[in-house]
Amino acid sequence: MKKRFAVRAVAAAVTVGLGLALTACGSNSGSGGSEVSSGDYTGPKVTISFWNGWTGGAAPVLVPKLIDKFNSEHKNIVVKDVPMQWSDIGQKMPLAVKAGKGPDVAVGHGDDIATYAAQGLVLKADSIVKSLGYSASDFPAGLMDAGKYNGAQYAVPWSVTPLGLYVNKDVLQKAGVDPSSIPADKTSYEAALAKLKAAGVQGEWVDGYVFTGTFEFESLLWQYGGDLFDKPVTKATFNSDAGVKALTWMTDLIKNGHSPANVAQDGNINALIAGKTAFNWNGVWQTTNTAFGKLNWQAVAVPQIGTQKAVWSSSTHWMFMNNKGQDKNKTAAAATFVKWMNDNSADWPKTGELPAKNSVRDDPKLVKDYPALKPFLDELPYAHYEATAPGITSVEATITTAVNEAITGKKSPQQALDDAVAKANALIKQNKDTYGN
Repeated sequence: MKKRFAVRAVAAAVTVGLGLALTACGSNSGSGGSEVSSGDYTGPKVTISFWNGWTGGAAPVLVPKLIDKFNSEHKNIVVKDVPMQWSDIGQKMPLAVKAGKGPDVAVGHGDDIATYAAQGLVLKADSIVKSLGYSASDFPAGLMDAGKYNGAQYAVPWSVTPLGLYVNKDVLQKAGVDPSSIPADKTSYEAALAKLKAAGVQGEWVDGYVFTGTFEFESLLWQYGGDLFDKPVTKATFNSDAGVKALTWMTDLIKNGHSPANVAQDGNINALIAGKTAFNWNGVWQTTNTAFGKLNWQAVAVPQIGTQKAVWSSSTHWMFMNNKGQDKNKTAAAATFVKWMNDNSADWPKTGELPAKNSVRDDPKLVKDYPALKPFLDELPYAHYEATAPGITSVEATITTAVNEAITGKKSPQQALDDAVAKANALIKQNKDTYGN
């Protein structure tokens, strides 16, 4: 999971660099996909290529097993698994698709899809979604929108990864905080931090990295009623009063002695495991962290610090690629593969991600098999997903810069956010010049 975000800036830079050249070549923006109907593929035998970035954790074991099972059940479809680093996908995909050598189906993040769509690399999937019987109500609220661009659907949801609060219950117990009543709001959370401080424990270590500083800031921004961008993503808005409140709350944790300054990347989760802190805002992927060992820990929903419930979440989606000369039989077979994978995703939590399909997540067996997931599942009704706009990943990087500058004391929260918004708006303008619309 960490590699996935660490390489995003590299992939974004490559994609943006290629964007002007690719869009200048002309594209049908995947319009050929409108003729594909793929509820259950019955055509001639085909071999389809599947690109994905699942190269770590349990995924390299689980994905081949799922593909083998699918292949054994479908005599007219052979799926070829092609795992690679997420950065390699971002670098190779544009030219491969334009040359007709890309995958038939691939997995992308929610904030990558619009970029691919603007470049004409992905097929419009409205007819595919309809033929599979999917609607927005089959997935968490707002998730289907992450796969839209210019009013058309370009992707089908696969997984979600919300943030949660990880708790070292032994640390709470020693500080006189009842571990059976973990704080869920600002008042109780700050009261717990005060008790921890009195016991000599800095209760929540904050950092200026994507893990977890950026995601905590974004969650708090939404909790205070703000947003990262305006609705059409034509300007950045994270320097609003809500943004300043969110980032100030984080810097105050350091100012008031609840967090050390200059926490190293991963320093907070390592401190939780070592019993040096009690709370850590982190993603659902940590539920698979083997370093927890015999740690007396629990995951709960992130506390509501602001005026409303909100939490950050990433997402991944299936995309049907618009290769030069794309075989419609392969696209139809790929759609059948996608539906089967979604229907059979009950064990996907082994990889540290939640299945996107509601019927799979709502099955009581999922929580029975993976009890640590319940708080993350409960958060989905108020989760916020990635912004959707061509080239948005390069813009998102400015948010991390602002968080880092404020957390490390280089700038005040207001100045850090104002400077970052200025850079973000310049990049948004650049993206508009590159991709149009």
